[in-house]
Amino acid sequence: MKNKTGFGRRLFGLSMLGTGLAGLMKGALGETPKAPPPAPIPKAALPKVSPETAARKNSGNPRTLCYVGGYTRPGPADTNAKGITLFEMNEETGVLTQLGQITPADNPSFLALSSDRRFLYVVNEISDFGGQKSGSATAYAIDQRTGVITKLNTVATGGADPAFLSVHPSGRYLLIANYTGGSTAVIRIQPDGSLGELSDLVHNTGPRMPERAKDNPPGNYAISDHSASHMHMIQADVAGHFIVGCDAGLDRVYVWKLEPDKGVLTPAATPWLTMEPGSAPRHFCFSPNGKVIYILGEQDSRVVVADYDQDTGAMSVRQTASTVTAKFRGSTLAAEIGLHPNGRFLYVTNRLGDSIACFRVSDDGSIELFDEIWERANYGRSFAFDPSGKFLFVANQRSDSITSWRVNPETGALDFTWNFTPIGTPSAFAFLTLDHA
Repeated sequence: MKNKTGFGRRLFGLSMLGTGLAGLMKGALGETPKAPPPAPIPKAALPKVSPETAARKNSGNPRTLCYVGGYTRPGPADTNAKGITLFEMNEETGVLTQLGQITPADNPSFLALSSDRRFLYVVNEISDFGGQKSGSATAYAIDQRTGVITKLNTVATGGADPAFLSVHPSGRYLLIANYTGGSTAVIRIQPDGSLGELSDLVHNTGPRMPERAKDNPPGNYAISDHSASHMHMIQADVAGHFIVGCDAGLDRVYVWKLEPDKGVLTPAATPWLTMEPGSAPRHFCFSPNGKVIYILGEQDSRVVVADYDQDTGAMSVRQTASTVTAKFRGSTLAAEIGLHPNGRFLYVTNRLGDSIACFRVSDDGSIELFDEIWERANYGRSFAFDPSGKFLFVANQRSDSITSWRVNPETGALDFTWNFTPIGTPSAFAFLTLDHA
């Protein structure tokens, strides 16, 4: 979902999708052009090679790279991003250093890597692709020596303002959550990594839900858009048996089965979990064993803990926990949720309240809030751990910055690094480890 205030969701202004870099192919609604041979990489676009990087290359140690997307289109809110920015992370300090030039992209608000890490996929959160009421998704090939990305193609997502994407574990399909379109799209991934045609498009329907939940934090004036279906996340479960999706407009968490050859979604026996009316389920994550799902309510800033049946996709709620302390008063909208790689700690970013909620995870999957810390920036839209789990990075949409914390793997405590990385309206991360840089 794009930028919102306490008076509702702000939409960016509409404009036609710009052309890509010279010599690269255009995508059009319904078209799946064959990707051209990669063009030579301009010298200015090549990543810088620092003495530290050169030493690591000579030693054979891997490099940690990070792609960051953000909002680029003019609108009611500040949109200062220029496209997709590539950084390298210092393994000891967590400092991010920009490499080369920014890759132009149209509102690249969410990113995902292919399972083999050879391709980067991005949703373009727009509503006018190809002159239709549709957003788009773009595929990029990743140079395995440098991390530089080359555009392959762009295709329509079948619905407006796509807010999330993930790659199916089979590697054959891209799953898209169209926010304003209120739909879930399945797009084929071609053998060369480019995107093919839509294999399915599912529209959700249901009764109109209230703007605010009854279990809101005290004094919360912020609202989530409940005027219609608003898909906010779509991803396969840990076993890859079912596809799970959050609908923040209908207050439901949907479950589908994906037919592997046709790429078609069919409802599970229990097709959805009904959430607290007005809570706006936004994102979720699974326990490492896939038996527990943690669902984040954007509007009521609460985490719902549910047992997840991997054989049927059915969910049974057993706990809810606030992402703010009992002393908090005022407006807040929860944004991102994620488990530390060791599975022992859960974290949530709270926008407007500008905090990070820290939870301990018990052996049975239940959670306990043990800290709520200041983000030291404004509107933490998303966060991500580096591949080692040593650092947690937050994309601060309104502060035009990335901030980071060192994670204590034994206690879950976060220690601020005092590293501020300037970047226009960041929204999402994708970390990549290059073994042979």
